[in-house]
Amino acid sequence: MHFAFTDQQIEFRDAVRQVLAKECTTDDLRAAFAAPAVRTARWATLAELGVVGLSVPEAHGGLGLGLLDLVLLLEEAGRVALPEPLTATTALAAPLLAGLEDSDPGRAGQVASWLEQIATGAIGAAVGPLPGSSAPTTGAIGADLMVLTAPGPDGRPEIHVVKGDAVAVAAVASLDPTRRLGVVTWEPTVGTRVASGPTAGSAILATANRAAVATAAELLGLAEAMIAMAAGYAKERQQFGKPIGAFQAVKHLLAGAQVKLEFARPVVYGAAWSIDYVTPHSSRSASVAKAYASDAAVEAARVALQVHGAIGYTWECDLHLFMKRAWALAEAWGSAGDHRHLVLASLVGPT
Repeated sequence: MHFAFTDQQIEFRDAVRQVLAKECTTDDLRAAFAAPAVRTARWATLAELGVVGLSVPEAHGGLGLGLLDLVLLLEEAGRVALPEPLTATTALAAPLLAGLEDSDPGRAGQVASWLEQIATGAIGAAVGPLPGSSAPTTGAIGADLMVLTAPGPDGRPEIHVVKGDAVAVAAVASLDPTRRLGVVTWEPTVGTRVASGPTAGSAILATANRAAVATAAELLGLAEAMIAMAAGYAKERQQFGKPIGAFQAVKHLLAGAQVKLEFARPVVYGAAWSIDYVTPHSSRSASVAKAYASDAAVEAARVALQVHGAIGYTWECDLHLFMKRAWALAEAWGSAGDHRHLVLASLVGPT
């Protein structure tokens, strides 16, 4: 199979890169650490560009595009450690709601309203963890809309959508406070339910796959940013009268991290293609992508910190802003080990 992004996809990515370079600087990240917010002027700018509503159907004001179109933009979001909930809102909530719009005619109008609000950037969403997971919900603090799962009376999974002010959220401390973690307490009702049974099960699986690939795309951007920071520092930091980047050991460290990143990138792109085209092995592809990207980002963080030395973890150094996000996302929606287990299970079957 020959695969390449289109000129339009590349141009869109470049435009978003330019905007984020101005709108999401390291000073902005430090401000976000101090006061995490769901919707900011930066969120409104992304909505105007069509980024937030990219996966919302055109009938509801979005672009009606797929994960393959979004994956490059998520990579750019990772490159600047974007604090806003782009993955939860655009990669997860919007396509999930769009897919369920016709499942319950009585809720179609409400679902359409949510999609229209997402497309305009009027709301930001949080998507709860998978059924059975005890992990807190990313973005729960201050989210306008929450997509949550719960077992139904018959034990089968259900998907519910509730407003953020209709639930109780207990904040959970995070290494990266911009993720706004929280444990959500709420009461499922018939009025909040948007899907149940096999429909809900299929939607949950699809969302888990999208979450793995979307998070992997962010990790690619984070890895590239950290490697660039380390390389830049290696050119400036002097030791024994020469830049430390001139030493072979430092070159090998950076090269090894770059190799991991370059191996992970096509795997993530391929998984996005697999999900959009609903191939038989899309779940396996998503797991491989998350495992590769998690490994690449963790290695990039390790190498970048080693090149910087202890200063790399201080508040004054920009590197820690990206390392903390990388470490958090490497574990989010399944660690590399979790996804390798899923790949193995898909290959050998139940034992």
